[in-house]
Amino acid sequence: MSSDFEGYEQDFAVLTAEITNKIARVPRLPPDEKKQVVANVEKQLEEARELLEQMDLEVREIPPQSRGMYRNRMRSYKQEMGNLETDFKRSRIAYSDEVRNELLGDDGNSSENQRAHLLDNTERLERSSRRLEAGYQIAVETEQIGQEMLENLSHDREKIQRARERLRETDANLGKSSRVLTGMLRRIIQNRVLIVILAIVLVITILTAITFSVRRH
Repeated sequence: MSSDFEGYEQDFAVLTAEITNKIARVPRLPPDEKKQVVANVEKQLEEARELLEQMDLEVREIPPQSRGMYRNRMRSYKQEMGNLETDFKRSRIAYSDEVRNELLGDDGNSSENQRAHLLDNTERLERSSRRLEAGYQIAVETEQIGQEMLENLSHDREKIQRARERLRETDANLGKSSRVLTGMLRRIIQNRVLIVILAIVLVITILTAITFSVRRH
């Protein structure tokens, strides 16, 4: 179940990085392209919200002893989502103000606005870089966990194979023991038969000797 959550985490990290990059580009784009990018960002924000809902559902299925760590991560992602929505609103407001200024021909304070936009863009790009690094770290950790699981499965398979070999050896030894016991039992029976035959012969000999002795007298 945690693997599904981590998959959603990676998707969320990549998606939010893309959204941050597009929000940072909005103020510098031509009006027609700005409309298209704004519409695309709105769609991606909705996808990010759906991912958070899926992650919430996955957290509810995680065992209670491990759930606390995932809830903390969810709080961080929800806060990040709130920051993205706030940045998008600011970007749209700046975009609206810029369109209005273009229509009214108002160029006042343009250098200050450009400087503020550059600072905002730099901050957004730094956040985007951190998200990508976090996504990469999650991917590396997931790969390490998968490698450890494969190694454990390999060790378990070797143990099972050794146990099977020991069972085969035990079975072979039991077969040999059974054959030895069968041979011993056969020899005991043969010896007893010989003893009985010898006893019968001895009795017959004694009786014959007695008979001859009686007849002489």
